[in-house]
This record gives sequence, structure tokens and C-alpha cells, in this order.
Amino acid sequence: MFISEAIGPEDRFDAVLIGAGIMSSTLAVLLHELDPCMRILIVERLDSPALESTSAFNNSGTGHAANCEFNYTPLQSNGRIEIEKALSINSSFERSLEFWASLAEMGRISPATFLNFLPHISFVWKEADLDFLKQRYLQLSSEVAFQRMEWSDDKAELKEWMPIVMQGRPTSEKVAATRIQRGTDVDFGALTRAYFDSLEESGSVHIRLSTEVIDIQRFGQDPWKLFLKSDLNSYCVEGKFVFLGAGGGALSLLQKSGIPEGKFYGGFPVSGQWLVCNETQVTNNHNAKVYGNADVGSPPMSVPHLDTRWIRGRKSLLFGPFAGFNTKFLKYGSNWDLFRSIQMGNVGAMVQAGLENIDLIKYLYGQLQQDHISRVDSLQNFLPNAKSKDWHLSLAGQRVQIIKKTSKGGKLKMGTEMVSSSDGSLAALLGASPGASTAVAIMIDLLRSSWGEKMSTKIWQDRLRRLIPSFGEDLNSNESMLKATRDRNDSLLGFGEKNQ
Repeated sequence: MFISEAIGPEDRFDAVLIGAGIMSSTLAVLLHELDPCMRILIVERLDSPALESTSAFNNSGTGHAANCEFNYTPLQSNGRIEIEKALSINSSFERSLEFWASLAEMGRISPATFLNFLPHISFVWKEADLDFLKQRYLQLSSEVAFQRMEWSDDKAELKEWMPIVMQGRPTSEKVAATRIQRGTDVDFGALTRAYFDSLEESGSVHIRLSTEVIDIQRFGQDPWKLFLKSDLNSYCVEGKFVFLGAGGGALSLLQKSGIPEGKFYGGFPVSGQWLVCNETQVTNNHNAKVYGNADVGSPPMSVPHLDTRWIRGRKSLLFGPFAGFNTKFLKYGSNWDLFRSIQMGNVGAMVQAGLENIDLIKYLYGQLQQDHISRVDSLQNFLPNAKSKDWHLSLAGQRVQIIKKTSKGGKLKMGTEMVSSSDGSLAALLGASPGASTAVAIMIDLLRSSWGEKMSTKIWQDRLRRLIPSFGEDLNSNESMLKATRDRNDSLLGFGEKNQ
């Protein structure tokens, strides 16, 4: 129960961003660079930023550029590969690199603290997958964005690309791989903390940790009122604009806001686990992100990969993700999250989506039955010589897949979606992959929808082009612009200076 009190000027903000992860921090940096006088509040219920989906151990992938991820290039019934999503993601990730390069040039962030470069490899060993990979290579390498992609089915060459992956394989086994050497590994937790370090020095951006949003209300055209609770007290703040970037927690906040645009959304939580190796004799012999193809009938989220990651400066290998199910919407959430999200507006869509995705439910049930031995068996498809004792299980983050009521009934969606109020004063980001890697592009789209009038002004246009010089250009159709952008990004971010 909140006591109604007058809201002082210190609790009135131009923008209130919920969740201290990569999405809110990216939006905060963009808004601050576009309007340094804007008063911004970031609210986080945990005691530190980037502890949920933004944390490197909680992400299913880092450095997404669609270089090697098969789920972004599905096979169509006509034998062709659908590549439009891969092109879009690659372009969006280049925007992120461009943004980071500009911030590095201005001294806001240090790339060495969150960014490493390493090859991205797609690897297959089944007959049907060999044909699929070759077709994928032929189509993608004909595009400007992927023209440096390499193909090989020569085992000696592949051993140079990924030594421990090739060790112990049967001599009769047919294998093939593609490689893009200009790949990255991004510690989004470290990047988010770097963003906040820079923002806190500004004086106009405020971060309140260990603070939970209890309710969101709006009366007429007044600013939004957010009722907050910390360890010390309960109080209210006002925001002219509100962004719900709380990962899996965004859905419940969207429902509390009461906007009609959010009435028919539901969520399906999926948990994850990794096998992690920190043994230097293993990690020192692998320097790539290697993606395989999901088994026939498995959902896109099941694409297995052997992932080199630098987390807080330490190099580790992660294999997975192994999916699971619980009813939490956040890793540090409540087992009641799913049940509390069920409302009259979404219950029909959720039931129908469940009935239409029985195969997914069966897959998740099968994943829950796995033990360490069966997980290591899966790992040994990638690393035949992997030793069980070198790998331990680590709990990953929660992802909440979107359930949406459509004209054809309830549908389960595997991507992300921005849900905004009709006047643009409130927006919520729902869903999962590719997420963090495309945060800059997602937030620019949000600026267009919620800050359209200011986005059309010369001062914001000029400031955006200072941050993203290729802003307004289509990188996939402008070869000279793409080359210039990549050359600038590589120079400012240090590609080629390490990990080569």
C-alpha cells in the first residue's frame, strides 16, 4: 500500500527505463548522446547491473552476426536457403560495432574490456547437412556482407581451423565447414557495466539498484507514475516515457501498464544450461565459435554450439545450450511468474500455442531427462576426445518466448518484438534471440516510434550520424559504404591486433 505524496522535482524524469541490462543501457546511452540534458532514471531490482539475460553465462549466444548460426538460414521446400534474416542480423550487428567504435573514439568505453575477435565457424558431419551447408555457403558468399566466407571439406585444413574439434574423428567420416575470420565474442555484461560507468559521470542519468517496480499507472495524458519499492522505502516517480527492458520480466510490467496493445500477449519460459570448461589445456587449443545444425524436428533454440568466450577476462569454452523448463520468467524470478501472467486476454492464445507446439514440449521434457553422461555424449559429437571430468554444468538464463494472439489464433514466436502504446509514451521489448547483438538497431527503431518528432530534427540526425556514420544507409546494398564502415570499425575496435 502506497501513501500518496507529492512527487518532487528529483523524482520527475523525461525517461524511466526498467531493467539494467544491455537494452536499457544502450537506450540510455543513445538518449544521453542525443540530448545530454535529458533526465533519465534506470531502475533495477537486483543489486548490480547485467545479472540476468545480459550476463555472458546467461546468453545463448554472443557476437551474433549470422555468420555461422543455422537457425537464421532455414531450408525452404524448394531447396533454397532463406537468407534475408541473416542479412538483416549481420547489418544490425555492424551498426552495433559502429556505435561501439564511435564511443571508443570519444573515450566513453574501452573495447578491450568487452570485445574479442575470433573466427565464426559452421560445422557439419551428416550427409544431409553437408548439402545444406554447401547451399548456404553458395548463397551467402554471393552477398557483399558474407563474401569473405570460406568453405572447406579438407580435413587437414579443417584441423588448422579447429584442432580439437577434428581430433579423434573417424577417418571415413565426411565433414565440412564454413568460416568467417572477422567474428567476435562480446561480453555484454562487461559492456553494460562500461555504459553505466560512463553514464553515471554525466549527472543527468540516475541508476537505482535493488529497486522493484510494483505498479505502473497513467491518468489521461499525464506522465506515467511508477510505484517503486526498495529495501528502505516505497515511493513514486514520474516518467514522460517508459521503457520496459526487463528481459523476461517485461511481460508482467506490460500487463500492469494496462495499455491495450499488450492485452493479448503471453509468454512461454525456457531455461538453459551449459557445459563449461575452464581447463587451460583445452581452452588454449580452441579459438572459435563453432555452430552445428539442430537435429531434425528440434526447435531453432536447440542449435548446438561450442563457444569460446571471455568472461570477466577469463577464457572459457561453453557447449550447449541444453534447454529445460520451469515457470520462472527470470533466472532470479519466482516460480509463480508464468501463472501470474495468465489473464483473460491471453489465456486462449496460450492454450492454443501450447497445443500447436507439442513437439517443443516433448523436446523440453527430453532435455530435462538428461544427465551428465548424456550431455557429454552430445558434446562428443563436437569434441570426440572430450573428457567428462573437464566439464561442469552451469545454469544459464531464462528466455521467455512470445505467445501472441493473431487472426489465426495463438502463435509462439521465436524472435523479439517491441510493443508500444499508441502515443509512443511506453514501450516493452518482448522475446529473445538475437537480442543483445542487435540492441543498437532495436533501440534506433524504438527512437523512431517513440521520439519520431525529435528524430526528424537536424540536431538529432547530425548527432546520430556522429555515432553511426552509416545511419540511413542500407549496408547490404551499398558495397562501398559497407567496406568503409567495416574498415573504420576494425581500426577503432582493434580487429587484427589480438587473438590472431
